[in-house]
Amino acid sequence: MKNITILEAGLILRIVLAITMLSAVADRFGIWGAPGSNGVAWGNWENFVIYTNTLNPYANKSTAEILGAIATFLEVLLSLLLLFGFKTRLAALGTAFLLFFFGFAMAVSVSVKAPLDYSVWTSAAAALLLANIGKSSFAVDNRI
Repeated sequence: MKNITILEAGLILRIVLAITMLSAVADRFGIWGAPGSNGVAWGNWENFVIYTNTLNPYANKSTAEILGAIATFLEVLLSLLLLFGFKTRLAALGTAFLLFFFGFAMAVSVSVKAPLDYSVWTSAAAALLLANIGKSSFAVDNRI
């Protein structure tokens, strides 16, 4: 029975982490609504780049654009790997590191409270847990 619980927990962690990151990506492309809409953090790419620049205050706008594009690419890639359960350990570790750096940048550039309000540390810890669970249900890793 214990293995079933761990398999299910791993599946839930994979899905929740992936959806969380894909939701953030959707926000920066306006999928959740226009800027200023209820529950929308950015609403468009320009506002996301401004926020990226806030988290990296020594970067110029061009560099913030590149950093935002890299973060977006990694979030999409890691999310897809997690959803399919392919290279799960590597994807989970990548997610944990990405979230750690994001949380650290938030804490330094915005406030110590900011990453707590958005559960960045909790998500990073969940990703680390997932990296150490091993196999999970409905994963491509189980077929290889």
